[in-house]
Amino acid sequence: MSVTILAVANTPVRSMDLPSYISGYVDGEGCFNVSFCRRAAMRTGWDVRPSFSVSQNDDRQEVLELMLDYFGCGTLRPDRSDNTVKFEVRAIANLIDRVVPHFEAYPLVSAKRRDFEGFAAVCRLVAAGSHLSQPGLRAIVELATVMNASGRRKFTADQILGSQDLKVIVSASSNGGKT
Repeated sequence: MSVTILAVANTPVRSMDLPSYISGYVDGEGCFNVSFCRRAAMRTGWDVRPSFSVSQNDDRQEVLELMLDYFGCGTLRPDRSDNTVKFEVRAIANLIDRVVPHFEAYPLVSAKRRDFEGFAAVCRLVAAGSHLSQPGLRAIVELATVMNASGRRKFTADQILGSQDLKVIVSASSNGGKT
């Protein structure tokens, strides 16, 4: 176990095992997301956008600043939808090189771990260019639609895959995988 002394908001803070602390914080407050945007210029007609984010009230922004420094990538921005500050990483290279390896080395404990595993698989598929083919897009949609089961989606799997004359059976993890 490593012990690190940090200065957060100009106050020295003793932090035990910073990487594990970050994983625990993300387990409660983080989100691994894959969004889809119609884009005619893309071969499949869809842009696939994986992102990792953590939102927090602005009075706790120092934790997000700590994550920005720790990962060495991403951005901090105000999230006007809920009056919070958001740390977000969207660049696929940073997701593959920094975010995914962190959570593989310091795994999440809650059910969010399943979301991360799907997210990591999607990131690898996007990095390999699989999102540019119909079979690759299908694999990504199948992984993404079981993530964040309680979240809202702008497009259903049928809307995305139907636009490609593809058919998919999507099973939700909440019903035990039954279609």
